[in-house]
Amino acid sequence: MKITIAVSVVLLASLVGCASEPKPIIVSSGMRYEVYEQCKVASKEEIAALFDRWNNSLKAGNPHKVVADNYAEGSILLPTVSNKPRLTAAEKEDYFHHFLEKGPAGKIDMRHIQIGCNHAVDAGLYTFTFSKTGAVVSARYSYTYAWNGSNWLITSHHSSGMPEK
Repeated sequence: MKITIAVSVVLLASLVGCASEPKPIIVSSGMRYEVYEQCKVASKEEIAALFDRWNNSLKAGNPHKVVADNYAEGSILLPTVSNKPRLTAAEKEDYFHHFLEKGPAGKIDMRHIQIGCNHAVDAGLYTFTFSKTGAVVSARYSYTYAWNGSNWLITSHHSSGMPEK
């Protein structure tokens, strides 16, 4: 039954995205689904600024604020320097607690943004400089965002170190 519902939701969302006029879209938020009648379509500049929001929240040094201000309920974080997927807010906060100790500052090196109805993807390459250790790490990234009716939030965040050195 759960699989049938999930397949139906994905099919409905796909069909909605193909329509020429704004139609209801279903946005997953953890275990609940919300329907928005209007599409929130953003500019590439607006989506690019979401990385700046996230990066600035890192500089504040508060793991709870990083997660609360940027990540949707039910989102996933697949971080660069941990093998453990982070699914809950507490798991994400634990990751950022250790990550922030190193004084990270990110810079986008190359990006590709795609925008749809109430969702967006920002993927590319970035470099982190760690003020506490002097280390510099280049990585690939992808952020998927969903509009929750009032704000763009991260629904998935993947980061992995560059495979070729």
